[in-house]
Amino acid sequence: MTSGKFPTFPRLSQAALLLSLALGGTAALAQGAAVKVDGAWARATVQGQRGSGAFMSLTASEATRLVGVSSPVAGVAEVHEMKMEGDVMKMRALPSLELPAGKKVEFKPGGYHVMLMDLKAPLAKDSTIPLTLLFKDAKGVESKLELKLPVATAAPGAAGAAVEHKH
Repeated sequence: MTSGKFPTFPRLSQAALLLSLALGGTAALAQGAAVKVDGAWARATVQGQRGSGAFMSLTASEATRLVGVSSPVAGVAEVHEMKMEGDVMKMRALPSLELPAGKKVEFKPGGYHVMLMDLKAPLAKDSTIPLTLLFKDAKGVESKLELKLPVATAAPGAAGAAVEHKH
């Protein structure tokens, strides 16, 4: 290095560096999920309540799948579906959920929703919670969307709640 020249690296290290730069560039581009979120909110809880739900509508600009959710406020976060089977309302976790291009998919009480379980603390009305959505497009490229959801006792008004998100 004292000769003023750039340091040399073994060819394998150069290839690994180029590969990591190429993958890092792809990952950075994928961070901006092409999914619009409207009316997002999470239901407030009372002391001792261990679970709650988060609701919103998602509209993907191209066919995408929601493949995961997470939040530091919950030990477990999953996408769930509630539906009637005969006379019985059933709820089940979904490994993924298709988001067709240009079609709004509603997450609402009694239907699709994000289930937040093993809450670490009550969700206080008028606070916000972080929630991360993980998507995979038709090519298998993953992207994520980080949201801050307002906590309320009921769905926001017709105008919807402001949702802050970062890419």
